[in-house]
Amino acid sequence: MIYFLVYLFVEIFVSVEISAAIGPFWTFMEVIGSAVAGLLLLTNFRYTFAENMRAMMNGEITPESFQNQNMAALLGAILLIVPGFFTDIVGLLLQFGLFSGFVARRLFGKSRPVRREGVDDEFKEGECDVIDVEIVDHPDHRK
Repeated sequence: MIYFLVYLFVEIFVSVEISAAIGPFWTFMEVIGSAVAGLLLLTNFRYTFAENMRAMMNGEITPESFQNQNMAALLGAILLIVPGFFTDIVGLLLQFGLFSGFVARRLFGKSRPVRREGVDDEFKEGECDVIDVEIVDHPDHRK
């Protein structure tokens, strides 16, 4: 709740300051322009997704980076649609790799393996109850 109030304060403060500086007509044009840009980014998101998929398949990015980049691009496009100067600034920054990686790590975090008590304790490094077997088919045993 406190984060929402901080966001609301910053959004109103930034919007009032910029609107006072540029006037009502250009404020209206910015709101319409950023909404159109956000909609265009959303409709072309499939191309961004395909490019990130290609990069992941070629080993250029990790699956975690693939997820973070796509989520940041999607969130940035949605923020551009929402009226407000602060959300537009953040939405634009999320479209770029360096800032989107930082925000994605903050928002989505790293997934950590869940530790299951009792189950994971049985199998420690180097200790395993599984027997690895290789079955070889000999030609003389086929009959």
